[in-house]
Amino acid sequence: MKGDYIFTSESVTVGHPDKLCDQVSDAIVDNFLKDDPSSSIVAECALSSGVMFISAHYTSHAKFDIQGVARDVIRDVGYTPREFNAEDCTILTSFKNHTATDYRPLDLDEMDNTEIDRITAKHPATLFGYACDQTKALMPLPIFMAHRLANQLDAPSVRKKLPYLLPDGKAQVAIEYEGWLPKRIHSISLVTSQAEDAGVDLNQLRGDMIEHVIEPVMKKYRYATDAKTNIFVNPEGLIIGGGPAVHSGLTGRKTGIDTYGEFSRHSGAAMSGKDPLRIDRVGVYAARYAAKNLVAAGLASECEVQLSYTVGAARPISVHVRTFGTGELEDSELAARLDKAIDFRLGAIVRDLRLQKLPAEVDGFYRKLAVYGQVGRIDLDVPWENTDKVEALV
Repeated sequence: MKGDYIFTSESVTVGHPDKLCDQVSDAIVDNFLKDDPSSSIVAECALSSGVMFISAHYTSHAKFDIQGVARDVIRDVGYTPREFNAEDCTILTSFKNHTATDYRPLDLDEMDNTEIDRITAKHPATLFGYACDQTKALMPLPIFMAHRLANQLDAPSVRKKLPYLLPDGKAQVAIEYEGWLPKRIHSISLVTSQAEDAGVDLNQLRGDMIEHVIEPVMKKYRYATDAKTNIFVNPEGLIIGGGPAVHSGLTGRKTGIDTYGEFSRHSGAAMSGKDPLRIDRVGVYAARYAAKNLVAAGLASECEVQLSYTVGAARPISVHVRTFGTGELEDSELAARLDKAIDFRLGAIVRDLRLQKLPAEVDGFYRKLAVYGQVGRIDLDVPWENTDKVEALV
């Protein structure tokens, strides 16, 4: 994008119904992989008032209690029984066990190149990774700030000070740009829900949001609000109840929030609820890893990496780079360097980023990614945010 413009991105909190579904789906993935790293699992979730539906297809020798996992997530999110009762809500399930015919153990660390070549994409996919130098995380500023606000809204300290809040909320940040450079925060919007008996009016809610959510986040970053910044808190009025009692949820409905806040292109496929051998999930991580390392190496201030896979192929049929005129070298040369420095074969991505093994080492690894973005997570020690390929690229 060139010229002067305003760009807006949003994030949501742990109790947003779509994100509640994402967390359940990814908690199921964690549960399978923790017990059996060779598990293949796809889990999807739908949610409405008092009812959750979970569909899962799997091949695994893991022990699992999918309903128990779902109730644990609902309980952790923090709804009161009036909004969504973890203990007695209805959970409907549809499971398909393919273990007898399709299971195969996969120790990727012990495989040679020929064996890694046999691990192929089962679905066609075009994935995008993006990085830019607008923030320390090498993420676009609007989504970076929106995630920080949503995370603060969920903070235990805020919940303790403001016990009337329910865990369903949304944060939106609009950044004013001059050319490529962020100039100022144009506006901030927070929408949150509260308990039915809270007795909190809109003026108090606005004051609490500014004091306990907006100001603590903004003082940490150099892009502070100014006298012209518009601040909106529940602009359409109070939301009583919130969550599944008010609106439904579905796994994979927040792909823009999961990636770059619509600032750049992204795959339309859901990531949550899929094991690491699904290219439409791990290809996003690999593309982000590639783009971030190019920017970290100083080879561009903005970079998009596109990986295209076809069914039955281990490696991408195309590795494409766009630096939007900011590259130190031709984009084709940068793509060639990436292809040499990073092994983009499906099995190699999973092996090198240790994506099957992390759930056994980090409690709730994939579930933590289901909120506040699957990329740009410098708050978590995720391997695709490492910049360990810089030397190989320069």
